[in-house]
Amino acid sequence: MLSPTTTGLHCLLLLVSACCQIPQGSNFYPFSYVIDTALGQESFYPEMQRQKRNMLILDLPLPEYTVDIEVSLQDSSYLEPIKDYFKNVNFPLNISNVQTTVSNISTTTVCLPSGENSSCCFCENGYAWPSTVCSDVMPCPSLSLERALPCGYVQKMPFYGPYCEPQTEESCGMGEPIVMNMSVRLDSDFHDDLKDSSSVLHQKYKADLEKAFNASYGCLPGFVSATVTGFSPGSVFVNYEVRTGAASFTQIGDSNRGVPQFLDSSYHLNPFTFTRVITNQTNFTVKPSNIFEGDTVRLTCEINSTFANATWYHFDQTISTSSRYSIETVLATRRSILKITNVTTKDSGSYSCVFTMSSPYHTEIHNATETISVLPLNVTPNFEDIDVTCNSPEVQAKGFLLSCCIDRHLKSLKVSWKVNGTINITGTSILSGNCTEYLLNINESLCPPEKSGAVTTYTCELETGHGARRTRSIGVTYLRKAHVTISSSTNSTVSEGYGFNVTCESDVSNYDSLSWKIQSGSDTKTVDCDMCIENRKFPATSVLTVKSASQDWREKKKKDNLVCYMYNHTEKECNKKEEFEAYCRFINHIEQRVDSEHIRLNLIPVKKISCSDKLGIGTEGSILIKPCCDVKNPKGFTRGNITYQCINSSWKVARNDCLSGPINDLLSNAESLVNSPEAKAELPFYLAQLKEQTKEELTTIKNSSANLGAIVTILDMVSSIPAEAEEVTMKNFLSTVDLIVNDSTTEAWENLNKEKTRQSSLLLQSVENFSLRLQPVNNTIPSVSANTIHLQGIVVKENSNTNYDKEFLSRENLTVKVVISETEIQTLTQNSTVVSVMYSRLGHILPQSTFGYVNGLLITTTLSSNRSQKFDVNMTFAKKDFSLKMPKCVFWNFTLNNNRGDWDTSGCTPTELGDYVLCSCNHLTSFSILMSPDSSSKLIFEDYISYIGLAISIVSLVVCIIIESLVWKYVTNNTTSYMRHVCILNIATSLLIADVWFIVTASITDQNQQMSRDICIMATFFIHFFYLCVFFWMLSLGLILFYRLVFILHNTSKTAQKTVAFCLGYVCPFVIAVTTIAVTLPKNSYTRKDVCWLNWKDSKALLAFVIPALIIVATNLFIAAVVIIKILRPTIGDRSSGQERKSLFQIGKSVAILTPLLGLTWGFGFAIIIKNSHRAFHILFSLLNALQGLFILVFGTLWDKKIQEALLKRNSSSKWSSQQSKSSSLILVTPMLAMSYPFSRTFNNLCGKTGKYRVSSSEPSTSSTENTSKAYSLLN
Repeated sequence: MLSPTTTGLHCLLLLVSACCQIPQGSNFYPFSYVIDTALGQESFYPEMQRQKRNMLILDLPLPEYTVDIEVSLQDSSYLEPIKDYFKNVNFPLNISNVQTTVSNISTTTVCLPSGENSSCCFCENGYAWPSTVCSDVMPCPSLSLERALPCGYVQKMPFYGPYCEPQTEESCGMGEPIVMNMSVRLDSDFHDDLKDSSSVLHQKYKADLEKAFNASYGCLPGFVSATVTGFSPGSVFVNYEVRTGAASFTQIGDSNRGVPQFLDSSYHLNPFTFTRVITNQTNFTVKPSNIFEGDTVRLTCEINSTFANATWYHFDQTISTSSRYSIETVLATRRSILKITNVTTKDSGSYSCVFTMSSPYHTEIHNATETISVLPLNVTPNFEDIDVTCNSPEVQAKGFLLSCCIDRHLKSLKVSWKVNGTINITGTSILSGNCTEYLLNINESLCPPEKSGAVTTYTCELETGHGARRTRSIGVTYLRKAHVTISSSTNSTVSEGYGFNVTCESDVSNYDSLSWKIQSGSDTKTVDCDMCIENRKFPATSVLTVKSASQDWREKKKKDNLVCYMYNHTEKECNKKEEFEAYCRFINHIEQRVDSEHIRLNLIPVKKISCSDKLGIGTEGSILIKPCCDVKNPKGFTRGNITYQCINSSWKVARNDCLSGPINDLLSNAESLVNSPEAKAELPFYLAQLKEQTKEELTTIKNSSANLGAIVTILDMVSSIPAEAEEVTMKNFLSTVDLIVNDSTTEAWENLNKEKTRQSSLLLQSVENFSLRLQPVNNTIPSVSANTIHLQGIVVKENSNTNYDKEFLSRENLTVKVVISETEIQTLTQNSTVVSVMYSRLGHILPQSTFGYVNGLLITTTLSSNRSQKFDVNMTFAKKDFSLKMPKCVFWNFTLNNNRGDWDTSGCTPTELGDYVLCSCNHLTSFSILMSPDSSSKLIFEDYISYIGLAISIVSLVVCIIIESLVWKYVTNNTTSYMRHVCILNIATSLLIADVWFIVTASITDQNQQMSRDICIMATFFIHFFYLCVFFWMLSLGLILFYRLVFILHNTSKTAQKTVAFCLGYVCPFVIAVTTIAVTLPKNSYTRKDVCWLNWKDSKALLAFVIPALIIVATNLFIAAVVIIKILRPTIGDRSSGQERKSLFQIGKSVAILTPLLGLTWGFGFAIIIKNSHRAFHILFSLLNALQGLFILVFGTLWDKKIQEALLKRNSSSKWSSQQSKSSSLILVTPMLAMSYPFSRTFNNLCGKTGKYRVSSSEPSTSSTENTSKAYSLLN
């Protein structure tokens, strides 16, 4: 027997067809027949039986069986002889012992050993493998096999089938061949000849590769051919087609692996690059078929083979899972789903799904591509916004129809309507084709008058059923036909010059616009006067107010000639009155009247007449004021008066305030314009006339302050009319201002300021008003210049995100820059304006400020938006005079100086930047900088006196208070002495506090430091209050003395006297100080501009100190005189003891000395208020005021002999002990507020409390002093 390594079991499968008879119920199995060539014998192996291939056909007379017989050979050399033997057997062959007839024996399957325990089986001609094993057919691994039998069915031994069967259409490889598109890479350089199919290189490559492909793929089931279709670069890619039957992934891979064995290695074929692309085996579906924006789309790809992964592409871009894209791949179902939510038109295009299956020798790609189109879904309403009159009978009867339509027909269209608004009127929804309709059920009761104008939004929503949803809204404004009433404040007639108003009321508060028209016959004109009309929304009311009716408010204008009326009056009794007034009164037919100006007449005796002519009569030096008469004027008179004075028996013109004729006419026309119903429309023409007339009358204006003032009045009036921001209109207004502020009018302005008029302030205010009321044209404010004036501005637009940054340059090369931050601009309302106006001359015609000199340009910035809160603005001024120092940022406060205006520093902070000053302010108006000469190192002589004297005074007052504390109990042993020292101590304390406040504020001012306005007000209040306390305590001291001397028999308790003294000393000054600040502070005239002290120039607040002081000084002088007289000439009943006489004398002496000193001090202070007062008054005031504390110490304390004795006694220990023993019999009570000595005693002394109170005395009660006064009246 051969060894297993050299021989194998060779199997020969025989298909035997036989007819036989067998007992019923018996089983027939295939059997194995083994020919052992080594032993030369045959044997059967029942354990190797095979199942029957086919059952007996029952309709034959005898059963016929087909039997598979496996013949195993140990030696392959017997294979062909046995096959030939069976071919040569004559059939039928009868087998008698088993009653069987063999009709045919065919060889179907031949199996050869292909390895250990495995074999490779082949089908004989006319036979094929069943379709169940088709996918397992592959090339046999043994290279020793014959080329004629390259393919087989590899199975393990022993082999149990299935075996080859007769070829049929269902057999393996017998169907219609398929074409596999494949490619493989050659790792070699690409040559252009490969693109030419006729080239030798191309033909050689093609032939060699096709030979290898045919050899390798020949084992595929139903293989037909392999053909190279072309070459492409990228190394060398070989594209070829394989025509074969259905082959499995493994079979193709095994065939790919065998290709290099049949190809020369010089081709460098890469066996790992075989790829097959399959494009017709993927089922690609898209749902929905019609895709609209907003839909959710599902793309599904399915294949009938396994795959490892799936990838989706939109055009050439890989799709990854995201918020809109989701990919679901299920390997078990061989399916991948791409879900796209809320699709848009950008999602249109080609989508590809790619399934990939890979092995080392084969990559199989299934792909499919579909193109989708995303269509827009447009909804069109029949209205965007519509007004509906809800109380219209027609609308209530028929309703109102709203509709929404789409541009295509959809079967699954879903529709809904939503209602949102304060007026909840609903309707009925109707779906009609591609449109949905909503019929409103309108009822007047559902939209009351107060809701007229309310908007209700009706929203139609349409859905496709796949996620796409479109909504469109229709705004329905419900209106009511209004009921309007009109009424007048007067009847049908009104006199010229009188005012009237007409009121229009509506029950509906909603309206878009409101206008008044004057209609007479067929003529109609619109009232264009914003100041005349006041509109209110709730309730809807418009009031047309005419302050002064003129011919402009009637159908036709009338102009009548001037009519003069004369009246002769004879005064019969000249002695009864010297003066009387006369005037004319005219009353028309509607009982309205007008009075002329009053004429004041003075009656004089004939003998005193000095001047007598056609002007009138008068005494020498008398004044005659007559209205101006202009013969050129049609009315005969112009505005103003001429003042005459009788000098040397002749009337001389003392002052001429007459307006020139043209300016008088301009003023009259301005008054008519302001009250005209067409003021806004006529303003541009008037401003052009005003500019030209002012230029012509400039000589007259510069020589007459009255004419100059009239032009300012005109500008103020016309500035109240809103003007369109046309460049010509703005230039005319600014040019007029420029004309009247040029250098030629300087003298006239000085005269106006001397007369304390408010014309210069009014001119500035008129420019502010004009810029404030400018109305943008084409949403812009043009930049306009007029020599010394330059205007720039902006219109605030929605979402403005830029700063307001405007820079101005004057002809003197001075600059000013205005910056408002983006944050502040964004707080303004849309279409509001910000306008800045620069003046290079106007700042110098304003009244001179005590702050300093205007050292830069003047800038005005206005906002058309009403703002109550702070508004930050930064301005950078260039200095004009670099020698000036101490910059102050100021604005023109029109309310100061009795409404004449003045510079104010409130809300502004300066920062000096070299040649510039940065001003940061929290409000808007007209700004500039004030600077003054550098006086920081120039302390005048009076300043040295004040500082040195006040230092001495403060030390003296402190010493005074200390001495009073030390000797208090020694000098307060009777009521009079007690009250005297209470007064002295409070005088010293009040003056000490006032001096401290005074020296602090004075030092800050002298050092040129900026002081807060609030601190200055507080300092002024306390200085005023405590200086008043000094005087009122002096008054208390004098009244106590007067009381003790005059009301001898009247006794008042110490408590009552203290109560009166403290009320007089502190309550009265407090009332005066609070009243002063309450009256003057709202007008910003409480303090002075340069120092922290009561204002004199504007409000005369200083009188609140001077008048009480002078009255007290006069009162104390009177009391001092009474005291002196009483002491020198005592009456019979005056029995004051020597001790009381000394006290009275001491009080009188103190009052007599202190009062003149203090009185003279403030007398000199009052004197220095007078303009150009002599410097000696200033020096005396500084000296006496500074040494007040020293006077109080010397004359009020140290000069008192009782205090001198007490001080000596205080320093003598023996006397101190004696005094203690003398007082031992007294019952002493310590006050509640008594603390450590001496500080607690000082506080008690201020409040009038002694260190100890005497409640009983050992002295006899029958002393003459007690009998006289019946009180504790012993005086020191």
